[in-house]
Amino acid sequence: MSNSVPLVSPIGLVGIGLMGSAFAARLLRGGFAVLGSDLESARLADLVAEGGEAAPTIADVWRRCERIVLSLPSHREVGHVLAAGAQFLRPGQVVIDTTTGDPEHSEARAAELSARGVIYLDATVSGSSALVRSGDAVIMVGGDAAAFAACRDVLDRLGCAAFHTGTSGSGAKMKLVTNLVLGLNRAALAEGLALGEAIGLDPALTLAVMRRSPAYSRAMDAKGEKMLASDFAPEARLAQHLKDVRLMIAIGTQAGLPMALSEAHGAVLEQAEAAGLGALDNSAIIQVMRGLAAKAERP
Repeated sequence: MSNSVPLVSPIGLVGIGLMGSAFAARLLRGGFAVLGSDLESARLADLVAEGGEAAPTIADVWRRCERIVLSLPSHREVGHVLAAGAQFLRPGQVVIDTTTGDPEHSEARAAELSARGVIYLDATVSGSSALVRSGDAVIMVGGDAAAFAACRDVLDRLGCAAFHTGTSGSGAKMKLVTNLVLGLNRAALAEGLALGEAIGLDPALTLAVMRRSPAYSRAMDAKGEKMLASDFAPEARLAQHLKDVRLMIAIGTQAGLPMALSEAHGAVLEQAEAAGLGALDNSAIIQVMRGLAAKAERP
């Protein structure tokens, strides 16, 4: 039958941007067949060049795949993609949603799909697209424990470690907690490097000293050189982290926490986005610390 699913179906991948393309590379190198869908034809061409298959329509992904990985900007796009595949959803399918979004939306999505026999895992990622490509990202998964175990072959391929964090929505919550600390480490690094530059210290030496000191964080390895070179080619876009910080503040406030550091971090990121830095790598936050973003906003 033309609508039947092969005995070994490919892994569906919806969204082949920075993170999605890194997922595709990891899966393909791990021997998985990947059927991808994206709005941009150039991204699909890149997938094919790497050995994947481009789906003619998003419906083909839902029709042919038993496990579908979503790599999308927000829960809004996730809703659109699920709506587009609604008529092809069937019991036993597993949706692995790597999108960083509102945990409440993840919980609601899981309930909606469960009513149709479809399993939803909120499988968020701690790490940039570069860390995914190198196999150094961490995957945090909320949802059914048995489904998590059954998908370990895929999840273990996407990162260096995969953790089952609890019920639906917990993966999204864990991502916000880890991103809070990661983002503040990056902001502190940017401000420290900017201060060193401003008071006449050698920037490369400043970074080298901090790497060997108790101030060390992995943000220095991932973003330090990019900050010093003002190399803001995106590995993880600043606007995406601003979206995450807004979510952190919202759920923290709902839980009764003051969120003072995240509020300050959010204000810096808002300034960066207003200065046109949102599409750049999140290391571009140093431009605000240097005072350059404010200058860029002036007419």
